[in-house]
Amino acid sequence: MSYKKLIPNIYLKDEKAYADKDLSVLLGNGDAVAAANRFSENGADEILVMDLSYDDDSHEKAIGILRQITKSIDTPVLVGGNVKRVEDIKKYLYAGAKTALLEDVKESNLLMMKEVADRFGAAKLGLVYTGAEKEALDMAADNQLSVVILSEKQFTADADLISANQMNCIVNTKNTDFTALITNENIGGVTGLSVSALDYDAMQAKQELSKKGIAMNTFTSAIAFSEFKLNSDGLIPVVVQDYKTDEVLMVAYMNEEAFEKTIATGKMTYYSRSRQELWVKGLTSGHFQYVRSIEIDCDNDTLLAKVKQIGAACHTGNRSCFYRNLVSTEYAETNPLKVFNDVMNVIEDRKQHPKEGSYTNYLFDKGIDKILKKCGEEATEIIIAAKNPDPEEIKYEISDFLYHVMVLMVLRGVTWEDIVKELANR
Repeated sequence: MSYKKLIPNIYLKDEKAYADKDLSVLLGNGDAVAAANRFSENGADEILVMDLSYDDDSHEKAIGILRQITKSIDTPVLVGGNVKRVEDIKKYLYAGAKTALLEDVKESNLLMMKEVADRFGAAKLGLVYTGAEKEALDMAADNQLSVVILSEKQFTADADLISANQMNCIVNTKNTDFTALITNENIGGVTGLSVSALDYDAMQAKQELSKKGIAMNTFTSAIAFSEFKLNSDGLIPVVVQDYKTDEVLMVAYMNEEAFEKTIATGKMTYYSRSRQELWVKGLTSGHFQYVRSIEIDCDNDTLLAKVKQIGAACHTGNRSCFYRNLVSTEYAETNPLKVFNDVMNVIEDRKQHPKEGSYTNYLFDKGIDKILKKCGEEATEIIIAAKNPDPEEIKYEISDFLYHVMVLMVLRGVTWEDIVKELANR
């Protein structure tokens, strides 16, 4: 199903974040990463970042901030503003942007449109359209770019051309009531000052638009609360997990009101058995839990919520309420990501706290050239082992290769989370 989108924008200049192109509305203290996180937490469907850098140095700093933004949020990011050559498109996409934007006001952007569409895929490209070059819309349609961003005035002026090409448009509007606008079949979403205040509750706005029959990306339970099997107090237990690591964070309870509020706001809301009242997790501590998914068990009597946890879940300050071991036995950890992270943590510890006789420290002492040489040698060993009919040998060689790659990753400040996110984006 195709949903209409609410897309707050960030204009980035000199490492400061603004809500408008005129740079008259500073977002908070100007921290772009913090602003992006706030937009994401408030329910934004995507975030538009316009890079207003003016030289190579400011451009690289903007790319660095973009990389921090995409690393800290799951919300897709569209980026444009300073594309002069094909390499700039590559930098935006490699920094984690879902979509890189060309501009019709730059002739170089129009000339490279087909090349970058062929190279990176039209689905990863969009056009910021001002009306400066009318043929830009036809070019965007011919190259099947995923989105066109333009002002409300420009959308009206070129409505026939947009409709003829069945273009997906994001309209920049200052109007706070954009209900009529967003119902247009060629408008996939809105951006601009109307949705770019840090306190703008996009989740609530989407709920209101949904009530008007507009398809919005909101939470809707597949099973009514009336079908849940409740305990004697009329409550259902909720097991809460970190959505990335599957770490169990806590167990709490919901009544129907808490469940419905959780669905409506996207923030985990529970019923306190001791205080006999609703409580939004994090309302006093700031340690909110943002819903990623909620599942129900086979008996309809227990919920499993996967959340993005801000800070600690436990009132003691521990990340998880389950931090005290009662019994255990030795076993080999086989969760791939946990194993990789555990090995990375050991390598990182060796880097920070050298240990005499450590091979890892030997590699760090020798530097990047030695580490790269070992990566190359181990890659060659994999190729040789792959020719061996015995699969055991290649297993050992791949393990050696991955170890040396992890040493390289620690040296260059790359995490497994970075790698996993990059693979997921592909």
